[in-house]
Amino acid sequence: MDTANATLDRIFREEYGRIIATLIRISGSFDLAEESLQEAFAIASARWPVEGTPRNPGAWLTTVSHRKLLDTVRRRETQRNKQPELEYEVESSRTLGEFHPAEAAVENQYPDDRLRLIFTCCHPSLSPEAQVALTLRTLGGLTTTEIAHAFLLPEPTLAQRLVRAKNKIRLAGIPYEIPSVGILGERLAAVQAVIYLVFNEGYAASGGQELVRHDLCREAIRLGRLLCQLLPDEPENLGLLGLMLLQDSRRNARTDRQGELVTLEEQNRSLWNREQIAEGVRLVETALSRGYAGSYQIQAAIAAVHSEARTAEETDWDQIVALYNELMRINSSPVVALNRAAAVAMSDSIEAGLKLIEDLGAAGTLDQYYLFHAAQADLLRRLNRREEAAAAYQRALLLTTNHVERQYLRKRLAEVTCRRGL
Repeated sequence: MDTANATLDRIFREEYGRIIATLIRISGSFDLAEESLQEAFAIASARWPVEGTPRNPGAWLTTVSHRKLLDTVRRRETQRNKQPELEYEVESSRTLGEFHPAEAAVENQYPDDRLRLIFTCCHPSLSPEAQVALTLRTLGGLTTTEIAHAFLLPEPTLAQRLVRAKNKIRLAGIPYEIPSVGILGERLAAVQAVIYLVFNEGYAASGGQELVRHDLCREAIRLGRLLCQLLPDEPENLGLLGLMLLQDSRRNARTDRQGELVTLEEQNRSLWNREQIAEGVRLVETALSRGYAGSYQIQAAIAAVHSEARTAEETDWDQIVALYNELMRINSSPVVALNRAAAVAMSDSIEAGLKLIEDLGAAGTLDQYYLFHAAQADLLRRLNRREEAAAAYQRALLLTTNHVERQYLRKRLAEVTCRRGL
């Protein structure tokens, strides 16, 4: 029984997005599709432990969920116009058998459905928060409770967000389709941004007691792999996946046994995941070989330089600065400029890096960004300008809500405060 349940859990994660995308295409309804698939999983959880796991679990679930969807539509007069299409879908799958389908790889028939779904979830008329929630709910198969917990939201708030997003798709007639070539790049950028937003919330949680939310990192990487599978010729997809793998490779070294933050400079690099690093580097090299260097590829290349240094002292900071110069050419955002300034401090001199940060501060655009004040405080500390460092640490503390990061900032603040005799 435990084996059957474990198989069902695995299949749920692997097949949910594929099957739900097909059901949404057929029914035109997120809710009907979810209800039908949940019923199919409920039947599987009752039958598989007793009757055994089907030879093709994905095909089994596809068949049963199709039939459940047809049953529901038959009961709803408002959906009668969909019935002929549904009946065709079910009839075409009858050769699979009622509960023990043949070994035909039905689960590989619908890659375009998932591609349509991810573009629908990330439609520009939806808010970024709604895009993230809907993507995790449909393609990721995460429950409302899981998503709400991951983003530290009350469950009713997250549920309302999902309902509003689905209603907007239905009422506004948002097409369930892959965008035309003319706007594909723009819409693909939104999809990539949503996936990376999910990863970043996992990599450095905006609040709560933990620094890293491994479930969100895993889910973002899985979605990144899916995007590479669906659009394999797009180098930025490879760059995004490589970037996430390279960053995630450090997860075991980012906190110590007491759960306290360990900076990149101080991390035990033997704890880094070398398999993830090797795959990430391969992806970066493949992406860059295609002749177009986008933002995710360059960020991944920067992460690769860090990963290839056996010690912090061996880091090739000159190369990292050069990569940031190229990234600035593509995306001259204040955050990118801040990261470049920190790299200059390590490559050139701390004074040079601090000057760049102070110039950024004069513009005021990063006043509410805690990492700006934390970076400034770190350089001031290294220059032994303790009073100024303390003030910067205090500003950073006011702007972060993550417990682990707050503990680290308090520790640094105590160091500079004690040293200046206060």
